[in-house]
Amino acid sequence: MSAPLYYDSHMHTPLCKHAVGEPEAYAETAIRRGLKGIIFTCHSPMPDGWWPQVRMDISQLDEYLALVDRTAQTYAGRLDVRVGMEMDFFPGMEAWVASLSARCDFHHVLGSVHFFGADYRAKFWQGDLLAFQKQYFSHLAESAETGLFDTLAHPDLVKNLQPADYDFPQIADHLGHCLDRIAATGVAMELNTSGRLKANPEFNPGPAMLALMQQRHIPVVLGSDSHVPHRVGSDFADALDALTGAGYTSVSHFLARQRVDLPIAEVRASLANPPSD
Repeated sequence: MSAPLYYDSHMHTPLCKHAVGEPEAYAETAIRRGLKGIIFTCHSPMPDGWWPQVRMDISQLDEYLALVDRTAQTYAGRLDVRVGMEMDFFPGMEAWVASLSARCDFHHVLGSVHFFGADYRAKFWQGDLLAFQKQYFSHLAESAETGLFDTLAHPDLVKNLQPADYDFPQIADHLGHCLDRIAATGVAMELNTSGRLKANPEFNPGPAMLALMQQRHIPVVLGSDSHVPHRVGSDFADALDALTGAGYTSVSHFLARQRVDLPIAEVRASLANPPSD
């Protein structure tokens, strides 16, 4: 194993109301897995009581920043701990996201289309599964075009809605057009390893979508989406294999909202190999 090189760029804190474990516990797992650093990207506050059950309140923003800073100070010299945020894309809330980003020195801003949120379903679900899937991917492209986000999180998450009825060939042409729009922005996309724990148990995105991304030279950032400490860096070796299988030779992460590209072979050599979770 060579010197640590890579970051896990997607993880949460208990402030989101559905994660457990103090940030220091996430840091300990990262060290065991041979990571150079971690970026906390907890669910952002949103305005007007929008889906408050799964995110911090705006009044907790300073507490969140302090939690991450405390961990960064504790692990200085052993692990690079940075602060980021996972923010929802929802039409009409772009100004809120821009304002929140301007308030903080985030290192990585994830953009997420959470199709299962009550407000999203109420506005966009009309009982037609294919139309809903297409709307999801169109919103993914729209989120990239806002310029608000560094990376699009778990970008085929919608396949977990009625997974037995997710027909990739049926959605592929529309998805390709959406990926063309994303590629034109230069925004990265995430390979989220927590997909293995979902209703459709494979990475987000799966191999077919990943291949379409590679054809368009869309950069990829790995994220565990950890809501428990032991999942930090989980399945990263397999994720690198998936990237290689799709034709990628490099993998990325963000620091100070600037993309850093690294050779996959070097990142693989730098990781420790504890059992997958």
